[in-house]
Formats: sequence, structure tokens, C-alpha cells
Amino acid sequence: MGKIAVIPARYASSRFPGKPLAKETGKYLIQHVCEQVARARRIDRVIVATDDERIAAAAASFGAECVMTRQDHPSGTDRVAEVVAELDCDIVVNVQGDEPEIEPAAIDLLVSQLDDGECPMATLACRFSGVDSEASDPSCVKVVCGGGRALYFSRSVVPYERNRDPGFDGPLLHLGIYAYRRDFLLELAALAPTVLERVEGLEQLRVLEHGYGIAVGVVENVCAGIDTPEDYAAFVSRCLASKIIEGGDLNRKESV
Repeated sequence: MGKIAVIPARYASSRFPGKPLAKETGKYLIQHVCEQVARARRIDRVIVATDDERIAAAAASFGAECVMTRQDHPSGTDRVAEVVAELDCDIVVNVQGDEPEIEPAAIDLLVSQLDDGECPMATLACRFSGVDSEASDPSCVKVVCGGGRALYFSRSVVPYERNRDPGFDGPLLHLGIYAYRRDFLLELAALAPTVLERVEGLEQLRVLEHGYGIAVGVVENVCAGIDTPEDYAAFVSRCLASKIIEGGDLNRKESV
């Protein structure tokens, strides 16, 4: 039994087709993600999950393990569930394939949220930057927590502050990374979509509506995901500024 990270990678992104294969840094974008995830101390194995032969070939070129999946999955969760259905593991981490700057320490924190055995699923959140427009942006998902667990996720700003309370310092920004107990992930993939999930367009609400708990770890910084060519151009600039060069070892564990 072990802890496996699965990175879903699709070619057909509406805003940035072929995104995992972008290579202006000298490495494929998916390679950057794999290498960051492999540096997490609590991850034993990293697998790329794709339905595209071009992405599979790219993964093979830098030594990543890759599994071909069906093309008809409605979500990344379903793609991850297909991969782990035949694997012997206890914890599965679903890492987005467009987050090349994901912090290994954040992944370790995420996995640790499942140590007490109380919740079958975990995720991460962070404080907003303080810019009001960011919190009100419906693409920035908010999470309300209590006792280290998610109470609700929303695209609206929640909770509504009718009364000021010194113990409340603003909403939390939800980060789209998840850890599951393997058996629960397979169960989740078979659960029917729920009303609030459809209304908000947030798959994680299915978990809460079916009565399961989601543990939430809070990190200080949010990593910048790559949604558009402009996002990728900014990432390339950051790479050049920090002198990230071609190369790397998927099996190397580094201190963070």
C-alpha cells in the first residue's frame, strides 16, 4: 500500500489546446508538474493519466509513468478513478496537470490531512490576497470551514458578514487539489451528481451532499495555474528569471 499522485492531462483544452505539451522552457509543461509532485516526501509514485497519444509519448520521453484512459470521462476525478481502480494503494492525490509551480510541501500537508482517519477526502485552501475583485470573482471558489473541515464551497462570497466578528478574517480561496482514500474515490466516481453540485458547478459539493467530510489544510501561498497562453508566457518568464534549466530527475527527493 502506498500514496500515489495521479496527474490528469488532456490535450483538448478550450482556452489553450495542447497545453501539457508546451515546451518554451525546454521542458514540457507536464514535465514541470511531474517533477514538482515527485519532490513531495509523502508521495511514493507519480502517474500521468491521459487520453492522448501525444501526451503519452511526451511523458515517456522524460521517464514519467503514464496510463492511457478512456476519452469519455466527464471529469478529472473519473479519469483518476479509472487509473487507480486496478492499483494497490491507500491514498490517491489528484494534481491538476497545469500547475507547474505546485509546492511539494503543500502536497505533503494535503496528505497529512487524512492521517487521523476521520475524513475520506482532503483539499487545500489559502487566504485571499486582499483584493476585493478576486474574492468576488466566481471563477475563484470560496470554501467555508469549521473544525478543519469544509462546510460549503461556493462561487459566491461566503459567508455573508452581517455582523463583524474578530474571529473571522475573511473567506478562504479553495485550491483545486484533492487527496482521497482509494476506496472512497472509487465510491465517489459512482455517486450520482447532486443538486448543489449542478447549481454551483462544483463537483466537490457532491461529497458534502452525500454526507461525507472533506478535511481542509490551509497554506500560505497559492500556486499559479496555467489556463491561457498568457498564463504560460508569464510562467516562462518566471522560469527564465529563476534560471530553471532543462533537465531534472523524477525520482529525486529534495528538501523544501
